[in-house]
Amino acid sequence: MRDACGTWHMGRVIYAYRTHPFHIRQLPQELMATWLGLTQAQLSRIEKGPAPEQLSKLIRWAEALGIPHELLWFKLPDSDAASTVATSSTGDDAVALAQWLTSNGTSPPPPNRGEELARVGRALDDARRYFDGSVMEFFRTQLVRCKTDDGFLGPAEALPLTLAVIGAIRRHSRDVQPEVRRQLLALGADGAEFAGWLYRDLHDPLTATFLYDRAMEWAQAAGSLPMQGYILLKKSQMAYETRDSGTVLTLAQAAGGGPWQLPMRVKAEAVQQEALGLAMIGEPASVVDHHLGEAEKLLAQADRDDDHLFGTYFTNDTLLLRSASCYTEAGKPRRSSQLYTTVLDSGRLSKRDQGFFSARQAHALALSGEPDEAADLATKAIAVARETHSERTMNVVLEVMRALEPWRTRTRVRALVGVLRPRG
Repeated sequence: MRDACGTWHMGRVIYAYRTHPFHIRQLPQELMATWLGLTQAQLSRIEKGPAPEQLSKLIRWAEALGIPHELLWFKLPDSDAASTVATSSTGDDAVALAQWLTSNGTSPPPPNRGEELARVGRALDDARRYFDGSVMEFFRTQLVRCKTDDGFLGPAEALPLTLAVIGAIRRHSRDVQPEVRRQLLALGADGAEFAGWLYRDLHDPLTATFLYDRAMEWAQAAGSLPMQGYILLKKSQMAYETRDSGTVLTLAQAAGGGPWQLPMRVKAEAVQQEALGLAMIGEPASVVDHHLGEAEKLLAQADRDDDHLFGTYFTNDTLLLRSASCYTEAGKPRRSSQLYTTVLDSGRLSKRDQGFFSARQAHALALSGEPDEAADLATKAIAVARETHSERTMNVVLEVMRALEPWRTRTRVRALVGVLRPRG
């Protein structure tokens, strides 16, 4: 596409792709930027600024979006070579698998995956004829893999494959047999909800909201009532990150009281989230304690046979960590810090969660009047946050800094400020 000066402009092509009616809704700039390995600000400059001229970037963006070579004014490298480069540069076939899914199964599959992917490739080529339970299980397995990667490697590593799976589901849900469509959309709702969580961890609430809305749309189309309640619960949890106490409480109550039968584990999570909302609006500690006790009772009744859709991530450890947040909001930071210690010392958390809840404990310590301990713990949390690209953790560290303002001249607090400064 040429700009007003007659120069070919890849930014205009990206914008046209992002806003094309094929997508039903305009794709958020933040989401597109992530696909291209850019920040939202960088993509905005590319779309509005001078035409990019660096060939390597043009090729990479064209391949990421799957733009047909006949529509481009530059030559794409041989697809076999491109696949080899992408795979060898990462040391992991996740990116190659994501590219294969994005290309609709037409590019060479990752190494050692040919037989398994040949079946999926046929389904992507003729969904109505070949899309069956085994292909569904393939997509489900990839999402499980992404969820595992997230906790230890961070959202940036889990996103490419997650978005590729969601994209493949979106493209083919309209083509499959009716009896398969509902199952595929239910899986898509699970994937979109997880992608929303990844963007929450990257502190991109706009894209997270878009994906939660897509997950809700698919859950409704699939007739999955429990997933609809679960998404409301996730939206309530996201509202806590923006300190929207009314939404935290309202959505938690809606999740727990809607026209669906939630598994006992999710019921426990919803009641605990309601306790958090009540603490935020200033309800007495006795009311908060009562709800936390109810959540504990429900969790004790949870049956793993009911966890096929939502998994078993909400454990006793999770309940303790979330209860710690409730006590912080209820004005009992010392009690909160004790609960954090119980779980953090166990060594059972993923690397990303260890960093995040260390930051939460640092905040509780700061509110308890223990600035040195808070500063030391926040410093450790920053290292993990940078390693796992968890902007959500960094935002909690900023809360710690605000709570430490009365002690800003202390040596350890000043050291924390130094660690927070942008690295050159």
